[in-house]
Amino acid sequence: MSHVLAPRLSPPARDPAWLGRLFWLGAAVVVLWPMLVATEFRPWIFLERDNLKVTGQFLASFWPPAHDAEFLLMVAREAWRTVAIATAGMTLAFVVAVPLTLLSTRVLSVSALSGRMAAAPALLRQAVRLLLIVLRSVPELVWALVFVRVVGLGPTAGVLAIALTYGGMLGKVYGEILESGEGHATQTLLRNGSSRLQAFFYGLLPQNAAELTSYTVYRWECAIRSSVVLGFVGAGGLGQQLDNSMKMFNGGEVLTMLAVFVLLVALADRVSAGLRKALG
Repeated sequence: MSHVLAPRLSPPARDPAWLGRLFWLGAAVVVLWPMLVATEFRPWIFLERDNLKVTGQFLASFWPPAHDAEFLLMVAREAWRTVAIATAGMTLAFVVAVPLTLLSTRVLSVSALSGRMAAAPALLRQAVRLLLIVLRSVPELVWALVFVRVVGLGPTAGVLAIALTYGGMLGKVYGEILESGEGHATQTLLRNGSSRLQAFFYGLLPQNAAELTSYTVYRWECAIRSSVVLGFVGAGGLGQQLDNSMKMFNGGEVLTMLAVFVLLVALADRVSAGLRKALG
């Protein structure tokens, strides 16, 4: 039995796709360079002698960290308040997002069963989607500045700020999750006389519950980080105390609170990952 020997091919001397990669690298430079110029991005100034000296003095002021009992008790109390702000804000965001999601989701529209949504429901759906855009477009920091002036300094401003911004985020993503799933069961329920809530609970929710819950838990983790930032504008929690210590140039207190914040975020990350794994 004869065998036909295939000619041995030598490997190419250079990457055959190098020209395409070079083109896209050049395109990225052309696009990014004006942005770097506009933002005055000059990282090499960190290596200047005067800047290195100032950086060294700033970092040296962080040691030793503050560790007296009264201060640590205050930090623990504010860390707990930070978690409470994030959790309360997420709860209100959920209350805002759920009805807006039900109103904006096309698959739950009875008039859309014929293929084209009626004018009034279509206008309502677009109005709700516009509201969600407004809510999530305004950063929670801006909402916090507004509410600090309305309700005064404290956690209430932080809770309301997270509720509005995250309500818009949840509503948008909830709607995308529901509309990307299989809608046959939901449409069948609607055609057989079920209400929109019944179609949601028995058609859409069972197949999307894990993904919806996973995203909600992830957003709660993000809200904990946001609640610390909101403290810098007077919205309470660990961030407000951190801002006070930075203004007083008390590096030891800043280092202790930063360490507690890192532990807090790490703990939230572990809890979030555990819940997502259990739901998956």
